[in-house]
Amino acid sequence: MKDKKKLAIVLVSGGLDSCVTAALADQEYELAFLHVNYGQRTATRELKAFEDIAKHYNVKRRLLADSSYLKTIGGSSLVDVTIPIEKSNISTIHIPSTYVPFRNTHLIAIATSWAETIKAQAIFIGAVEQDGSGYPDCRQKYFQIFEQLIEEGTRPETHISLITPIIELRKSAIIRKALELNAPLHLTWSCYQESREACGLCESCLLRLRGFNEAGVEDPITYCKR
Repeated sequence: MKDKKKLAIVLVSGGLDSCVTAALADQEYELAFLHVNYGQRTATRELKAFEDIAKHYNVKRRLLADSSYLKTIGGSSLVDVTIPIEKSNISTIHIPSTYVPFRNTHLIAIATSWAETIKAQAIFIGAVEQDGSGYPDCRQKYFQIFEQLIEEGTRPETHISLITPIIELRKSAIIRKALELNAPLHLTWSCYQESREACGLCESCLLRLRGFNEAGVEDPITYCKR
């Protein structure tokens, strides 16, 4: 008799990184998907990507959470349309305006509450430090400390691993991993500001396009002709 897979929650924004993270988690775990609306500009398009990826992996356990109070707090061009999103070379940006202050803490806290309730043994998040945006809550040290917090703040019998399987990879390596795992990159959405066709100009689009170029493959999504 085949052993039942352990259960893991995957934080799925609908982007490339979270899709590949889901593909990696799927190799070992039964999946539960969490998607959080925090008032981001492309929330509707990201939700569609989430649903499409969940359907692809036949994920039955799905949680849609609302943290739109982060839009009320503001401080980021992702949630405040009066703050322009940078359209410049990514190498010139340190911590860009798209950083949502302490966002990952809110998202992982929701995932931890759900994990303890459904007895999931792991939380996967597609954070990237090597080729990312310089966000302080995407560093390995941050996740190591947060895993300790989970251990301290849950029941004594609860043990939840916080797993960041692509954190050390460049975008091109993530794309190669996606191709190896047949991850559905055509279903993903990375653009920070457009929902019909990706702008190709924001930092997230630039990182994605550079990754596909370095990997030597064509990006399957459509970009605006600008």
